[in-house]
Amino acid sequence: MWNFQSLLASLCVTPEGGVARSGEGRPSQTELKPRSPRPQIGILCPVCDAQVDLPVGGVKALTVDHLAMNDVMLESLRGEGQGLVCDLCSDREVEKRCQTCKANLCHFCCQAHRRQKKTTYHTVVDLKDLKGYSRIGKPILCPAHPAEELKLFCELCDKPVCRDCVVGEHREHPCDFTSNVIHKHGDSLRELLKGTQPHVEALEEALAQIKGLDSALQERVEAVAADVRTFSEGYIKAIEEHRDKLLKQLNDIRVQKENSLQLQKAQLEQLLADMRTGVEFTEHLLTSGSDLEILLTKGVVVERLTKLNKVEYSARPGVNDKICFSPQEKGQCRGYEVFGAINTKEVDPAKCVLQGEDLHRAREKQPASFTLLCKDAAGESMGRGGENIQVAVVPKDKKDCPVRTVVQDNKDGTYSVSYTPKEPGIYSVWVCVKEQHVQGSPFTVTVRKKSRPHQGVFHCCTFCSSGGQKTARCACGGTMPGGYLGCGHGHKGHPGRPHWSCCGKLTEKSECTGTGGQNTPRSLLRTVAL
Repeated sequence: MWNFQSLLASLCVTPEGGVARSGEGRPSQTELKPRSPRPQIGILCPVCDAQVDLPVGGVKALTVDHLAMNDVMLESLRGEGQGLVCDLCSDREVEKRCQTCKANLCHFCCQAHRRQKKTTYHTVVDLKDLKGYSRIGKPILCPAHPAEELKLFCELCDKPVCRDCVVGEHREHPCDFTSNVIHKHGDSLRELLKGTQPHVEALEEALAQIKGLDSALQERVEAVAADVRTFSEGYIKAIEEHRDKLLKQLNDIRVQKENSLQLQKAQLEQLLADMRTGVEFTEHLLTSGSDLEILLTKGVVVERLTKLNKVEYSARPGVNDKICFSPQEKGQCRGYEVFGAINTKEVDPAKCVLQGEDLHRAREKQPASFTLLCKDAAGESMGRGGENIQVAVVPKDKKDCPVRTVVQDNKDGTYSVSYTPKEPGIYSVWVCVKEQHVQGSPFTVTVRKKSRPHQGVFHCCTFCSSGGQKTARCACGGTMPGGYLGCGHGHKGHPGRPHWSCCGKLTEKSECTGTGGQNTPRSLLRTVAL
């Protein structure tokens, strides 16, 4: 809401009923002279921020908001009249108000007001008695004729006028009393208001929806934030628990390896002490003993040294320091997916194994694949991925044209290797782990030409697949009595199992080796597939 104290501080009411800046009075004669044209100036309304073009007459020419002036007056009255001066003398503070002529009067002017014959019977009230009023009526004076009140309305100029205006500037204009025309103009405003009211309601409803959505949005954000915090706190606890488990596992490995080392150390120290005792005794016997003493003690010494020489021991530590952290390995903790694992195994290229049907044979332009199984020095599967695998497939006659290979880490210690040779020939395949050849690498692969598809049918016999045709033949060489040129169940030449009619092969998924052709003695007469 506009602060009326600010309005009162910056604006004041001119004697003509207009509004002027503080320090300004009635316009001088020089100000009323025509001014040279100047650029249009825009000002912002302090209530709605709408831009309003300033009239040629400046601020004084703006339409006066008499409702605002009434509110300013009421606010001043509520402050015990502070800031209000007498309308007659303009010097003293207001104490009374004439309800008949709507003038604010000081004590001296109020007495004079009562003494005048015209105003003797006017109703005068104390200023403090007006504090409960919501509106204080005050005559609106004509800006052009300050002594006259605006009581008429010019229809042509669409503005209120006084009696002097009607006989002067608005002569012959259709004018009437404001009380007579207010119904027409009031009704037009009400009609316009009716058209505006639905927009107000729609905007209020839209704002209510926005407010409701904003509230729902805040609640949803808080709920999601709570979910995020709950998830994050649980995830943090899971990570911390996983960390503690890894550290405990690491400490257990350390204790286990240290115990093994200490046990091995104690055994070797005991064996070394026994060896030194035996060696020292024997050396002392040989250097200091007589012939008879040596021969008498020889049996015991030989037995002791022989026994010591047969003791088996390992000159290498029984454990190693191969402990590593694999951050890429996944795991589960408290229902969350966590990463990281402690591993003590180390891959041994010499123990790694190659597996697969395509290790030594392949077909041109057809994918070939094999599997690498990584193991540690003990021959146990690594059980995890992450190793650095290098594979190269190179033609022996075109070593500068290697075949593109794909290595897929299966995350369980195995790696699937695939490649597609473009031409037949002899290829050399290198498989290395940690830049060392694995067991069986490098090896040779023979790439043959693309396999021929079968032209016949995979059937039990020509009698069934051809619908009993006598002229149907089969590459298996089987025949039937009664003039049938093909094979039948249990008859001469039938292989006893399903086979290809074009080449006689017993494997359904195989390469066709038949020479094919209608002119060959055992060629297949085209039959009907089952």
